[in-house]
Amino acid sequence: MIAEFGLAALWLAAALALLQLFLACVGLKGGKAELLDAVRPAAVGQGLLTAAAFAALISLFLRSDMSVLLVAMNSHSAKPWLYKFAGSWGNHEGSMLLWVTVMGVAGAAVAMFERALRRDTHMATLGAQAAISLGFYAFLLFSSNPFARIDPPPPDGQGLNPLLQDPGLAFHPPTLYLGYVGLSVAFSFAVGALLTRTVDAAFARAMRPWVLAAWVLLTLGITAGSYWAYYELGWGGWWFWDPVENASLMPWLAATALLHSVTVLATRDGLRAWTIMLAVVAFSMSMVGTFLVRSGILTSVHAFAVDPERGSFILVLLAIYIGGALALFGWRIGSVREGAPFELVSRETLLVVNNLLLSVILGIVLIGTLYPLMTEAFGHKVSVGAPYFDRIAGPIALALMVAMAAGPVTRWRRDRAGAVAKRLSVPAAVALLAAAAIGIFAWGRIGLLPYLGLTIAIAVGVASLAPLWKRKLLRTPLFTWGMVIAHLGCAVSLGGMACDSAFTVEKLVAARPGETIRTAGWTLRFVQIRPVAGDNWTALQADMAVDRGGAPVLMRPQSRFFTSPPTTTSEAALLTRWNGQLYVVLGEEVEGGRWQLRIWWKPFVTLIWLGGALIALGGALALVGRERRGWLMKWRARTVAA
Repeated sequence: MIAEFGLAALWLAAALALLQLFLACVGLKGGKAELLDAVRPAAVGQGLLTAAAFAALISLFLRSDMSVLLVAMNSHSAKPWLYKFAGSWGNHEGSMLLWVTVMGVAGAAVAMFERALRRDTHMATLGAQAAISLGFYAFLLFSSNPFARIDPPPPDGQGLNPLLQDPGLAFHPPTLYLGYVGLSVAFSFAVGALLTRTVDAAFARAMRPWVLAAWVLLTLGITAGSYWAYYELGWGGWWFWDPVENASLMPWLAATALLHSVTVLATRDGLRAWTIMLAVVAFSMSMVGTFLVRSGILTSVHAFAVDPERGSFILVLLAIYIGGALALFGWRIGSVREGAPFELVSRETLLVVNNLLLSVILGIVLIGTLYPLMTEAFGHKVSVGAPYFDRIAGPIALALMVAMAAGPVTRWRRDRAGAVAKRLSVPAAVALLAAAAIGIFAWGRIGLLPYLGLTIAIAVGVASLAPLWKRKLLRTPLFTWGMVIAHLGCAVSLGGMACDSAFTVEKLVAARPGETIRTAGWTLRFVQIRPVAGDNWTALQADMAVDRGGAPVLMRPQSRFFTSPPTTTSEAALLTRWNGQLYVVLGEEVEGGRWQLRIWWKPFVTLIWLGGALIALGGALALVGRERRGWLMKWRARTVAA
């Protein structure tokens, strides 16, 4: 009965979404307050029902109920409980139910806690959120029912894709989905503001926490996914420019631009049209990612479905939502009055430059991702790989970093070019010294792009601290600390990327147990190869005694075999030191009792993910700081009034 309960909850939630949309539309059009009063309860009820439906699905996976088709296709009774739990969203139907659940709960939160918006704008926002939800309810109920039964039930399930049997499955997809849904809320805010003609600072202050939270979660999700792919796939890379990787990057780029734009609107009443447009673009990119993953038009470890009919359904939803939003934007944007003016030399101008550069990178990634798919539809296969993205997007990203360094030291509204140059003199001097030092010590070993990247990373790292100069640190607002830490995280990540690209040493060998391998100053002694077994897998494990002038450390790369479904995977062994990571992968056995080994020494590669964590931490501090400041201002106002 659990499956039937979950399906019933999903149908009731869809009915409430329809009711919520009807009440909002009729209530706003007719000015009927009694109808608008019922919008909030409908949104809250919808959130509770979607949460109940998703809880039912998790229960079915934990119980290994093979009478449910989704469980039988994506689980196995011998799986560890963590992968049964996380496996509930490690598939097409479950991931869509997670999407709908997060959207429903987010809508309930907007209904319960949002008080800054004008009442009509608030109701229009909830109506827009209900309209978005209805499309996904229809997709689930008519095309991708997660609670469908199978008769007779099989004795056991087919199991989860072994590449997904990792703790990363419990963290990476949910954070991305929370981020995507946060962008859907921002989109609903934008639609509500356009419908009621209230694109102002109050609207921006209401939308900013959702954008900031979505951006933080997207940052965490992408960072975690990058590290998961790095150690799980066994090819030593942290970003492959896979179409679905790009599909997660594009909403992040748009959300980054939106975050800066909505901040300008909230604090300085500027960039009104930019803010609305970027909200539409950000949600559009999340929809494009959903289409790519579920359309069957590409083959990827990320792909959930290969059913073109489902892809067509999502394509129709994308056309309705985005086409409708763009039409509304074109219809109403003329009624949005111009925001506060600013001079050419100002922080607002640099933020506009920031947005333009982010938009250009977004366009480059979008074209590079979709172009091969479009040409293949006409019978021509074209490959667009890392060289295109690195060579085209790389220089623009470096220019973006330079603009980011200058932004925080430039005043709002109006500033003087000479004063800005003076404030940047220390970062500029550091950049020159860094360029000279890198050129002396790494000449001939480093390419131009990594050289510039490392130099700019050092300069931006220094410039990111500029807002703290000559300030009392304990009295510095928390959101200022957030900006500093986030910008510092960007510099740290860029430095890690540049070092990995410039200084990585790779070695491929075929060795017997007992032999010694030397590379990049490391000594690796191949001790033995032996069989090991896990909960639902067996493996051949290579024991490697590794040292670099100190006590040996044991590394254990594995070649694992899963029976449900039959799959062989490589489990890389990682040895982390302060200045990099040693990365070892066990390959196949070759002639003469030798085993293939791939070995990388990757200097400072961990800075990539440390930087990502710092970016997310900075965003979280900014969110807490902004909300705390807003709460304190409201509390003081109530105290004075009393």
